[in-house]
Amino acid sequence: MALDWDKLRVFHAAAEAGSFTHAAETLHLSQSAISRQVSALEH
Repeated sequence: MALDWDKLRVFHAAAEAGSFTHAAETLHLSQSAISRQVSALEH
């Protein structure tokens, strides 16, 4: 399985921020986009 570095970057931002909402603000993405990226890593 190839690692998607963009999804990993989003996951790291969410972990650092402590919430998807704060990560979304930091990355200038929607909260749902953060959630989808993290969910995609889980599968």
